[in-house]
Amino acid sequence: MTEVRHGLRGWGTEENPRNRFEKLSYERKDWNDDDPAPATLFLKDATRSIISSNDSPDVAFDASVNPYRGCEHGCVCCFARPNHEQLDFSAGLDFETRILIKQDAPELLRRELSLPKWRPEVIALSGATDPYQPIERRLELTRRCLAVLAEFRNPGVIITKNDLVRRDVDLLTEMTSWNGIVVFVSVTTLDLALAQKLEPRAAQPKRRLAAIETLSGAGIPVGVLVAPTISGLTDHEMPSILEASAKAGARFAGYIPLRLPHGVGRLFESWLETHFPDRKDKVLHRIHSMRGGRMNDPNFNSRMRGQGPFVWQMRDLFDLGCRRAGLDRSKPHLSTEHFLGNVDKQQSLFV
Repeated sequence: MTEVRHGLRGWGTEENPRNRFEKLSYERKDWNDDDPAPATLFLKDATRSIISSNDSPDVAFDASVNPYRGCEHGCVCCFARPNHEQLDFSAGLDFETRILIKQDAPELLRRELSLPKWRPEVIALSGATDPYQPIERRLELTRRCLAVLAEFRNPGVIITKNDLVRRDVDLLTEMTSWNGIVVFVSVTTLDLALAQKLEPRAAQPKRRLAAIETLSGAGIPVGVLVAPTISGLTDHEMPSILEASAKAGARFAGYIPLRLPHGVGRLFESWLETHFPDRKDKVLHRIHSMRGGRMNDPNFNSRMRGQGPFVWQMRDLFDLGCRRAGLDRSKPHLSTEHFLGNVDKQQSLFV
């Protein structure tokens, strides 16, 4: 299925490309400006497990919890878009408008942390889609999962583009007291006009900086993630993003060059043609240069870093920016020694 909704505002992409797993599809070409905007549907995810694991040497954590699948933020180049195809949806508009809700996530997390086989380790919230996307304001699944981590004293790391994370300062402060939490706020650009095109329903850049300031003021370890960094479009902003984040209270920083797995490359190319036709060739040339002549490099040890002179340029710019802003390039070490397993809890009742 390929649907193209020309003239859509507030969405990361105008397309709903064919699912790569589908053998049959249809194409509709008769959309017009009078058609209503697509409605967002929230669907129940009946998963019976919640902690996902990965064996990638490129990812800084081995375990993650994703309360939501799909993301309302609508970031056009989100690397998680292809995951939606495994659910019989599209990586395009479906990813932004068909959101699966893991309603039992907190209860499942409590059950899995209670199992004798669980060995405490850092759990990322979420590692794929944003744990603080707009629906979280109403459902509070991420907050309730954080409460479970705090209950068991199992450490966690948060990665988000939404200032809604400020709501949970109370839980994050509690977890900080036993060295159990790190928060990364992702800041892609400080240019509001660009942000509204690139990440249409994520928090505005100034609100993300305000979130850093709030968390830092509460003593919570918070850093900035300059991601994705897009060579030829946003990479020149890296020093100013690092400086602004440090002034807001960030202690450490990281960055990730743009990744475009599977069909995300075509979505991003179409987005460039719509919003930045004058820069399209330049940006695509740099992506190909950094990814071995392709739109994406899926290989371990290189997929998160890229290769070639534009990668080296980006790395040097990041290192210089961190030194000038006084930011650490490694995140704090979190502790698992305070973990309260199920046995410990039962014994504590008799103390």
